Amino acid sequence: MNAFVIIFYVSIAISAALAYPGHHHHQHDNEHHAPAGYHFEYGVHDPHTKDHKSQEEHRDHDKVKGHYVVHEPDGTKRIVEYTSNKHDGFQAVVKREGHAHHPGHKGHHGTSYVGVTHWGHGSGR
Repeated sequence: MNAFVIIFYVSIAISAALAYPGHHHHQHDNEHHAPAGYHFEYGVHDPHTKDHKSQEEHRDHDKVKGHYVVHEPDGTKRIVEYTSNKHDGFQAVVKREGHAHHPGHKGHHGTSYVGVTHWGHGSGR
């Protein structure tokens, strides 16, 4: 019985030593951490789906700056320029370029339904 107890406690001590090795803790204290930073950009130009967009962003320490452009289905282009930092938080400026084009959709009798609001159930009308 005493041999079983000794083996049990030795196995617990070995498991604890393997799970929490003391020498690794000191290595983390001496590591130098470089300031955070990255840069990325991407773009999509798909003539089949008419999906056109791009984005670029970079980070230097705690400051993020970027922009993205989306070509909307109505023919306009949405441009968003943004920054983010600890002091000001997230700030974005949204611009729209171009004029929206909405092709007329014809009903059964040649009537265009563009701009007509169709009220659903519960609208009170």
